[in-house]
Amino acid sequence: MGELHLGFEITALIVLCAILLADLLLVIKRPHLPSMKECAAWIGFYVGLALVFAVVLLFVGGREPASEFVTGWLLEYSLSIDNLFVFILIMTKFGVPRKYQQEALMVGIIIALIARGLFILAGAVIIEHFTAIFYLFGLFLLWTAWKQAFEDEDDGADSWIMRLVRRVIPVSEHYDENRLRTVVDGRTVFTPLLLVFLTLGITDVMFALDSIPAIFGVTRNPFLVFTANIFALMGLRQLYFLLGGMLDRLAYLHYGIAAVLGFIGVKLLIHAIHEAPLGFVPGFSVLQRIPEVPIWLSLSFIVVAMGASVIASVIAAGRKNRRERVAP
Repeated sequence: MGELHLGFEITALIVLCAILLADLLLVIKRPHLPSMKECAAWIGFYVGLALVFAVVLLFVGGREPASEFVTGWLLEYSLSIDNLFVFILIMTKFGVPRKYQQEALMVGIIIALIARGLFILAGAVIIEHFTAIFYLFGLFLLWTAWKQAFEDEDDGADSWIMRLVRRVIPVSEHYDENRLRTVVDGRTVFTPLLLVFLTLGITDVMFALDSIPAIFGVTRNPFLVFTANIFALMGLRQLYFLLGGMLDRLAYLHYGIAAVLGFIGVKLLIHAIHEAPLGFVPGFSVLQRIPEVPIWLSLSFIVVAMGASVIASVIAAGRKNRRERVAP
């Protein structure tokens, strides 16, 4: 692939971190419930920023890193939509006032980005020295795809987090606006906002167990993996408010996500066959004739799978509404 200079990578990461910090400070200084117009504008800004970054990559490193970034970004963006279902459950369970949900989401996203950065570094080192890990990644994604399609999501992660934190840290029962600490009966304690921050961050890290192996199936460049994750999470806060009331209508979205995970799982297994051949397996050489999956095919599959699941969900929701209107 085209080489990206270290100076460019460092500069890009500094700029992206500065944008995230500015976004966080804006939310902290002006907590509010964003309007649909505001959410749409911010999402458009972040999507546009990702596309501009892809163009910059095209000029700096060539077509290969640019196409890998776009594919990885769309993959992570698709998988991050699945996070929103769980985020809504967490916000509801903790009873977070909608005025302060932006701040909670932003801090949770930053915690998740730090954890994902560590995951990506660890994954890059493992892949560099143990290419057979792609077999495990591929099988894990196929198993995850099956669970996504045919099993219910486990939303009980917050319960054990709450129990663990409350054992070691004093936490009040009520919020004190957007403060992290408050005074109860003359004693300084943390507010439930701390539990929300930790739950959102840890939950997203659990989602990273799926998405990080998946994106390594698109590119092995840690910089592209991390920047794709940053851009995918950047607009997640606004997407939460824009789509929050519509997510329950996307009945087939999880099938699209499962298809994407399954496809990337197969792609990783094919890559493993070429990179770490199992010569002791009879007839293994036949499998090596299977061609590697090109980036353009991965990109096309992600767009088609997610688009089809959304369109099918909208059609199904429309038919359901019509039946409900004509029902006696």
